[in-house]
Amino acid sequence: MRLVDVLKDTDFRLIAGDLEREITSVEYDSRKAGSGSLFVCVRGFTVDGHSFAAKAAEQGASALAVDSRRAGFPDEELARLSGTYNISVVEIGDTHKLLADLCANLYDHPEKRISVYGITGTKGKTTTAFMLREILERNGKNTGLIGTVCNIIAGEKTHSSHTTPESRDLFEMMDRLVRCGSEDLVMEVSSQALKLDRVRGVRYRTAAFTNIYEDHIAPNEHPDMEDYISCKLKIFDSSDTGILNLDCSAAGRVIDYCRGKTDLLTYSIGGKADLTAGNLRPERRGHVTGTVFELDSEYYKGDLFVALPGKFNVYNALCAVCTAYKEGIDIEVVKSALENISVPGRMQPVENNFGVNILVDYAHNAAALENVLVTLKEYTEGRIITVFGCGGNRSRTRRFEMGEVSGNLSDHTIITSDNPRNEEPGAIIQDIVTGISKTNGEYEIEPDRSKAIRLAVSSAKKGDTVLIAGKGHEDYQIFADRTIHFDDCEQARNAVIELEGTL
Repeated sequence: MRLVDVLKDTDFRLIAGDLEREITSVEYDSRKAGSGSLFVCVRGFTVDGHSFAAKAAEQGASALAVDSRRAGFPDEELARLSGTYNISVVEIGDTHKLLADLCANLYDHPEKRISVYGITGTKGKTTTAFMLREILERNGKNTGLIGTVCNIIAGEKTHSSHTTPESRDLFEMMDRLVRCGSEDLVMEVSSQALKLDRVRGVRYRTAAFTNIYEDHIAPNEHPDMEDYISCKLKIFDSSDTGILNLDCSAAGRVIDYCRGKTDLLTYSIGGKADLTAGNLRPERRGHVTGTVFELDSEYYKGDLFVALPGKFNVYNALCAVCTAYKEGIDIEVVKSALENISVPGRMQPVENNFGVNILVDYAHNAAALENVLVTLKEYTEGRIITVFGCGGNRSRTRRFEMGEVSGNLSDHTIITSDNPRNEEPGAIIQDIVTGISKTNGEYEIEPDRSKAIRLAVSSAKKGDTVLIAGKGHEDYQIFADRTIHFDDCEQARNAVIELEGTL
């Protein structure tokens, strides 16, 4: 595609070179720039992409797009760069915002050729996204997924570095989906993605708002809760239908915001909504610990079973069911999807023949750990044995708090290592001990996480629950001098296999 075509519908000014250059990729990382690349100089929080313009030119980039608000890098300097490296230079407005527009043009607007289902909220995005994808897949739709745990494009699972990728990567993924014949995309949409225009130009067939809690308040994220909520509300600016948790603290704010913009479907537990759940009760089916709830709606009246424990997972299921209702999907398809759902690192069960409930969960702060442990008490006949550690180079307060929570709610805690990074693992463990020592909770220390998991599994009896918390879907462990492959689920399965061999 010619540079002028990539710039279509964008106000620009040619500084040097020509507009007929052939463009085969749009890049914001200078390390990926090369022949055929349009390198977009993005002004970030800590790094100014204009500083890497010369490097991109040296690597053979065909064109540069610079920000009209740039500090330094005058036209004369850019013209000299153009002359030295035979590179075209154009000035556009906000390069970060317009990066999405350039990518949409390059890939011939894949966002218009696929149905996108967006999910935002502080909690529940990942589980809801997996539930909805499972429903759509079982309904015969080739469905992609973009989110925190991983990206699934044309059946291929890849590592995810952001909940919602930068616009360049997002549009490339959507293009791959379209070319592989996918019809639908389920996407977690973070507040940062909405704030920083990563999803600019994307229209949602449905946009769901799960909940809002005080989180992500930091200098490089959101200065306050008002900014946080306001950014999340932007998802409804480009949605055909909104889906709202009516029990959410911001429900009234969402309703007011959507009035006149988009129709809303609502869900609730015990309230009055379009879809309402009631009579929740824990149930175990084979190796699966889940929840039965009674759905009351025009769509369906009756019991549904979701193969994940806890009230919060009923909320996640309701959100996914709302979309199924809107799409006219048969309830039997929905039932089958929810009965078989498994989400990597989110209350993920590990099969065994001991009658022990072994679960791997991402709970990596006190609030999340408390939520999980309170839920598991409803499902556990025997003891709760919790294995967890805390990450290095992170808040020390989190360590005290998580220790105290586990001490209060677990019958036995095995304190171990998480991702110590550049800190001494023993020092992190001692901080956790400081917290747990405030309680009467029973605990022991095993710094080797693999040994800690084996210890928990081998000491559990029928009716007990083993919770392995903190890392969830992560498949690595970070030390000061190395990063190794480490997967809590794999470790737990290996521990089960070892134990089975001794019985």
